[in-house]
Amino acid sequence: MDKFEIRLVPEGRFRTRIPRTGPMRADGLIYASRRMIAELGEDQSPRQVANVACLPGIVGCSLAMPDFHWGYGFPIGGVAAFDPDEGVVSPGGIGYDINCGVRLLRTELTIGDVRPHLDELADALYARIPSGVGSRRKDLTLDAKTMGRVMRRGAEWGVAEGYGEHDDLLRLEEGGKIDAADPDEVSDRASERGRSQLGTLGSGNHFCEVGWVDEVYEPEVAEAFGLCEGGVTVFVHTGSRGLGYQVCDDSLPAMIACARRNGIALPDKQLCCAPLGSEDARRYLGAMGAAANFAFCNRQVITHFVRESFLAVFGGAPADLGIRVVYDVCHNIGKWEEHEVDGRRRRLFVHRKGATRALAAGDDRVPEAYREVGQPVLVPGDMGRYSFVLVGLEKASREAFSSSCHGAGRLLSRKAAQKQARKRHVIAELEEQGIRVRAASRRTVEEEMPEAYKDVADVVEVVRGADLARKVARIRPIAVIKG
Repeated sequence: MDKFEIRLVPEGRFRTRIPRTGPMRADGLIYASRRMIAELGEDQSPRQVANVACLPGIVGCSLAMPDFHWGYGFPIGGVAAFDPDEGVVSPGGIGYDINCGVRLLRTELTIGDVRPHLDELADALYARIPSGVGSRRKDLTLDAKTMGRVMRRGAEWGVAEGYGEHDDLLRLEEGGKIDAADPDEVSDRASERGRSQLGTLGSGNHFCEVGWVDEVYEPEVAEAFGLCEGGVTVFVHTGSRGLGYQVCDDSLPAMIACARRNGIALPDKQLCCAPLGSEDARRYLGAMGAAANFAFCNRQVITHFVRESFLAVFGGAPADLGIRVVYDVCHNIGKWEEHEVDGRRRRLFVHRKGATRALAAGDDRVPEAYREVGQPVLVPGDMGRYSFVLVGLEKASREAFSSSCHGAGRLLSRKAAQKQARKRHVIAELEEQGIRVRAASRRTVEEEMPEAYKDVADVVEVVRGADLARKVARIRPIAVIKG
């Protein structure tokens, strides 16, 4: 397919439209401030938004959330929904790290309780949660049969094996399990890569972060989520590790061939795809679901070791510490969902890549504990500033397939961040701010330094201004475990 011209047309303060042109089957819509658009520079993510709009069966607009930036096929921050009869599934719209996601835990501890023991707590977490490139658990290596159970049952397997509580499952997206998962579609190579990685963080932007609630914007909603000013929290950000990466990589040759066979013209071969009713789509969705379940279980097992670390430092009974799951969200996933389009409910296949679900109050997919207020939307920032907890709004369901941003979004490539950090000591700088860092390598900390990311407050302001979600609480980091 030949390259085509696109235009960026402002629509108010927080939206920019890419009108349908050439081979596009729908408009593109970017949620961003005028400044974010002006600062794009050489970033080709708007072109990727337009490219996604060329795929068959797309419904509504090809969307990008305000933390958007260039990615594989789809932009990071991309959202697109497809009709079941005419639409497609594209691995580029889900990503290599399948079901990379975020879990938030709350505790009964306060910042005053934790601050004097911060070094001890950081050491305990770092000792119990393997991190870094290729990190593995020597105490939890699974055989092939057990791997199959994990990939089929997700977080439920972890709870059944003693890595958590039944109540955890009530506060996870999809209950921590994709029902359509088919471990038989996962290659031996992919399964082998995951066998010793359950309960590990991995590298890059993955982390386990202790923080505290320093500001509450919506007291009633925060109370429903179990959050209060001064309360200590823990974010866990990781996904399906090497297993998910391999599932994506394994799928690409078949998807390229399938698109060619079905006469699907692609503006970018990274958007290779398969019609949703095809055998290639069925096989990929089975393997993708299995990897997603592994990721749910990964975060569940890590939750167990977070609890164990806190108990080792603070003692007492688990109930005294009150470490409870607030919510667990996916942000690299494709799922069948029902959404209202042009006044009627439709079953659609929704890709979210670097974007997260944001259901409004009253939606029966919101856990019962939160149904009256809406779904928690977890938006971690960089390790030097702050993160936010939001709550989904009705406009997100009407306009954005119940979607919101997933984080701050990168400003600098990893290489550029490393170059900028070369003459600095980022860990010491964070220590001066009262933030303890434990990491497998100094290089990872430099690549993930705060300046490598947009200010997440700016990202959240766009989401709030566009009425996709509203702010509930802000969380400041005090200890970060990095890969």
